[in-house]
Amino acid sequence: MSVSPVVPHHIAIVMDGNGRWAKRRFLPRLAGHKQGVDSLRRCVRACAERGVGVLTVFAFSSENWNRPADEVSGLMELLALALGREVPQLKKDGVRLYFVGERAGLSQKVRDGLVHAEAATAENTRLVLNVCFNYGGRWDIAQAAASLAARGEPITEASLHGAMGMSHVPDPDLVIRTGGEMRISNFLLWQSAYAEFVFSDRLWPDFDESALDEAIAAFGSRERRFGKTSEQILPAHPDPMPG
Repeated sequence: MSVSPVVPHHIAIVMDGNGRWAKRRFLPRLAGHKQGVDSLRRCVRACAERGVGVLTVFAFSSENWNRPADEVSGLMELLALALGREVPQLKKDGVRLYFVGERAGLSQKVRDGLVHAEAATAENTRLVLNVCFNYGGRWDIAQAAASLAARGEPITEASLHGAMGMSHVPDPDLVIRTGGEMRISNFLLWQSAYAEFVFSDRLWPDFDESALDEAIAAFGSRERRFGKTSEQILPAHPDPMPG
């Protein structure tokens, strides 16, 4: 009898490798980002089919503003176009959108698009899709502490967690980074404290359903102790039947 895989409730992904994917094909970097949108669409559908409750993706970091101006402007335009094209289908598929990150530096057009997308999918419950855009883990911690201080509230682990951009979902169980790099690049620094990590050599546009299943299988093979011993988390063996 086959055993069903252990599916993480919350998967977070650093979608790395779009530019290198394009470069290997002698294409502009933006072509890789466009292909990356297709890969994200495929991943959202696959996660929903496998029973994942929350998918969080790193779409644009606070540090990405340092990239060439034409690439940054192209990414902003790609986001605006993707919102218009993808939101109706996401709404139909039961996916609820959240955009997590600093919005002050974004254009009014992009900010309006984010608000509309969140409102249009607000009733959906099949899958929560968090898109971290203009986001950084250090920014998230700092803004949470600042908001608590401004309200005169004590800063504790619980209050800090509640003031962060991801307070609406539980912490990720599994963090995946594509593209062969083995770092988290300022992504979910607080929330990934007890996450399992999988680093994939596949570039993000090549990350398909089979790669997702490999990551889920790796997650299911690990023992998650959260500071406890193996004996504390494993059920006690029953006494042998008298014979």
